[in-house]
This record gives sequence, C-alpha cells and structure tokens, in this order.
Amino acid sequence: MKKYLRIASIVLVLVLIVGFWWRYYFVFGEGVKAGNLNFFVKKGYIFKTYEGRIIQTGFKTATPGAMQSNEFEFSVTNDSLASLLERCSGKEIELRYKEYLHPLPWRGMSNYVVFELLMVENEKYINELPYK
Repeated sequence: MKKYLRIASIVLVLVLIVGFWWRYYFVFGEGVKAGNLNFFVKKGYIFKTYEGRIIQTGFKTATPGAMQSNEFEFSVTNDSLASLLERCSGKEIELRYKEYLHPLPWRGMSNYVVFELLMVENEKYINELPYK
C-alpha cells in the first residue's frame, strides 16, 4: 500500500509541475505588433514591472466611413529594452512579443511580453542592440 501511495504522490507532484509550467510558462503565440506608443511605465506594489500600451489605428468598423483604434497592452522584462522604450513615447514603433496563457507578478500584468524592439518610426531596423 505504501508503494502505491508513493507512486501516486510522485505522479501528482509531476502533474502539478507540468500544469504550473503549462499555465504560466508555455508560449501560446509569438508575433509582431506596430502602432504609436501611448505610454510606458514602471509600476507595482511588490514587483515593479514595466507596462506599456501601443495604439493601432486604421481598422474598419461596421459603420461606413468610421475608424476605430485598437489598443495593445504589454509587459517588458528586460531593463535595457525598457530604457529604449521609455524614449519612444508618442512614436510609431514595431514590437516582437510572446503571448503566455496567464501573467506572473514578476513578469508583468499582461499576458503579452515584449522581448524585442524592431523599428522606431522610419529608422532602420534595430539589430545591434545590447539587450538581445
């Protein structure tokens, strides 16, 4: 009986570990978003994280002739990338991000975590930055 209890508890622990990894560390999607950087702040009660929002404009609505904007809220974990984004407020930027199923307090408040800045307005691609 003790042998079965030991095996069952090991299986339970493994299932919990895999479940935690799936919920918080599995990358559900990756992509690129572009738009005007609306704001970028460092905030939090215990874990200070970088949070930002870009506004994507030009999407059609059901109403003829109308336009709507789409907001993309994201988190940043890299300090050197955050310092670059702090200087890009109000500019057209292009970001590469990873989408997780759920946020973690030390990773940010958003499911979307930006890990690369591809372009700022009409400048060349930023490939030689130190945060890569």
